[in-house]
Amino acid sequence: MTGDRIPLSAGTDAPPTATHDVALLDLDGVVYVGPAAVPGVPEALTAARTAGMRLGFVTNNAARTPEQVATHLTELGVPAQPGDVITSSQAAASVVADLVGAGGRVLAVGGPGVAAALTAAGLTVVERAEDSPAAVVQGYGPTVGWAQLAEAVVAVRGGARHVATNTDATIPSPRGVLPGNGAFVGVVSTVTGQQPLVTGKPDPAMHAECVRRTGARRPLVVGDRLDTDIEGARRAGAHSLLVLSGVATPADLLAAGPDHRPDLLSPDAAGLLTAHPPVEHAEQGWHCRGWLAAGSDGELTLHAAAADREPGDGLDGLRALAVAHWAQHPAAGEAAVVRSGDAVAAEALRRWGLLAD
Repeated sequence: MTGDRIPLSAGTDAPPTATHDVALLDLDGVVYVGPAAVPGVPEALTAARTAGMRLGFVTNNAARTPEQVATHLTELGVPAQPGDVITSSQAAASVVADLVGAGGRVLAVGGPGVAAALTAAGLTVVERAEDSPAAVVQGYGPTVGWAQLAEAVVAVRGGARHVATNTDATIPSPRGVLPGNGAFVGVVSTVTGQQPLVTGKPDPAMHAECVRRTGARRPLVVGDRLDTDIEGARRAGAHSLLVLSGVATPADLLAAGPDHRPDLLSPDAAGLLTAHPPVEHAEQGWHCRGWLAAGSDGELTLHAAAADREPGDGLDGLRALAVAHWAQHPAAGEAAVVRSGDAVAAEALRRWGLLAD
């Protein structure tokens, strides 16, 4: 965002590959969903690299080690080294090492990535509350169940510091959204009455570490979550690109508060390769190419009379709606009521799940 401009309104005259030197990419919902790549994204990232953009990978998913993540990315056609990957387990391990000191006992809850990061940070990983851990580090793991949560509860009630790698309530999957680490962290917090220290995104430390490793001068954060990726970018002082290939929906975008409003929008990470149209104010409302979003009486109306002239990536009408809605609510997020001004707009709004009854 530049000056007092509304996010999304400025657009870009050139593709982000020409204006940003490093893309800091979230993984789940951006590069892959479950075990499979988002269609077209490996090819898009290859093209971004060919254009001179470097890639770093910043994930709140603590289940796997950087080595495992890099191997998976390489298998999907996105070559990566462990040093290219920053996980929330690594961030948590660094914080906990400062809290409890070298060799401190820590109860690990989550996938293998949690214990591996703690061990690499010089901490002693234990499995039971009776081992007197000074801290509990809780991260996502697909096999986390009652037994591990119970150990965490006993340890925290016994005085251990509760540290969460992230509090993402959901994760994307081919079957739809599924419970994320935040859902399980909530169980421990509810039973213990203690709120955890959270070390992953949106805390800026992970993006800052990736910037340090890559030497980025003008990074672009690419993510699918408003409350972690986009807020994290803002807190790190970086521009952001929201993709709709993961968790965030068009309705989420419109309802976003100031800290969750992205600078750019794209269906997926291929948005790194294209210029992004501006959204401009006129007497009738807000225009993006052939689309017009107008607001009155607390509602928005989308018109698409000339939209077929420049089809773009299919999101120009959504860009216009977002800017129009945010202009009406500059200081807080509000759910939007959207109506169609014509048949083309109605079809688009149905596709985005935004058409009001």
